[in-house]
Amino acid sequence: MRRAMNIVPTGGTRLLLAILPFLLVALIYVVSSAERRAANPADKLLPPISEMGAAVERMALTPDRRSGEFLLWSDTVASLKRLALGIGIAAAIGLVLGLMLGILPMASAGLSPLVAVISMVPPMAVLPVLFIVFGLGELSKVVLIVVGIAPFLVRDLAMTVGAIPREQLIKAQTLGASTWQAVLRVALPQAMPRLLESLRLSIGPAFLFLISAEAIAAENGLGYRIFLVRRYLAMDVILPYVAWITLLAYLLDSALAWIARRGFPWAYAQEAR
Repeated sequence: MRRAMNIVPTGGTRLLLAILPFLLVALIYVVSSAERRAANPADKLLPPISEMGAAVERMALTPDRRSGEFLLWSDTVASLKRLALGIGIAAAIGLVLGLMLGILPMASAGLSPLVAVISMVPPMAVLPVLFIVFGLGELSKVVLIVVGIAPFLVRDLAMTVGAIPREQLIKAQTLGASTWQAVLRVALPQAMPRLLESLRLSIGPAFLFLISAEAIAAENGLGYRIFLVRRYLAMDVILPYVAWITLLAYLLDSALAWIARRGFPWAYAQEAR
């Protein structure tokens, strides 16, 4: 008997199965929007696709009367700058501390409990503190992203490095490698694929922290724009912005996956079989 767990889609079937849920969601939205508009022509909760298209054209292709900027693109650039800086700093912290905690028993004994405790602090709970300490400018938003994802990266990489077979480190020392050389030649190459995978898992939380910070104190950015127009119930702007944020997150995830597989193909050799 052929079991469902053994049926693997290939080629066009896989593509069709991937597209089908999106088509179903779009169909449900169109039908629901039409029904709400039929019941209440002034309804703003589920605007038709045509209204959202007009809003996108206004935000992306028409200069703002006050600033002269194309708002969608200026908001995107501002948010991506903050996101890139926050993720970059968090990745550097995660890599350095993760290698240290995974390789050095003394560092692990001294810092692992602290990192574990910090990772349990809800980042949104300390957002007011960050605004007080770092002000309402760009720094507080970047720091929130770092505080939000760096502890996870540190713990994840520390466990990855700590799981490296001890025999590899012993062989490296037998061949005359110092601790620094063992870190660079043995631990770092095995930690890098995991760092990229961890960053992929952190993209969603990073966007969450970014949007939250921009909603509270910012003069531009995707989160700022969403919370600015919400007072007018401008769902024709909010929904496209949410879809745009989702697309950006997906593209970043795909880019990190491509870098990981191109840079470290040996780490994915088993998946390719």
